Amino acid sequence: MNNRTLAWAAGILLLAVALGAFGAHGIELRVDAQAYHNWTTAAQYQFFHGLALLALAALDARLASRTISLVRILFVLGVICFCGSLYLLSTREILGTQGLTRVLGPITPLGGLLFMAGWTVLLIGAVRKS
Repeated sequence: MNNRTLAWAAGILLLAVALGAFGAHGIELRVDAQAYHNWTTAAQYQFFHGLALLALAALDARLASRTISLVRILFVLGVICFCGSLYLLSTREILGTQGLTRVLGPITPLGGLLFMAGWTVLLIGAVRKS
């Protein structure tokens, strides 16, 4: 098992649970419905990709180490960009960071592209290995 990938998976999943709980109990009543929806979307995608990293760690012997490293990097950057920007955009009214919307807005789809790139690399790596 790839311990580095496992550590990233555990950290991302720990934060997903904490941020999901904070969303449900800490901000739900303090933000509008769209912001709360964005927060839950961020927590879900973070959780999904944390689980994907967990599976990736378990597949260590079945894939090239270069593939695992690249997918891990893409997924972690995807979580930071996609989920992180959604968390910040969701709380911009609370934090008073409305001015960052123009900066954070484009980062969200970049994170989505990083997720898709990670899945593409995994697909190619799996096909090449078979």
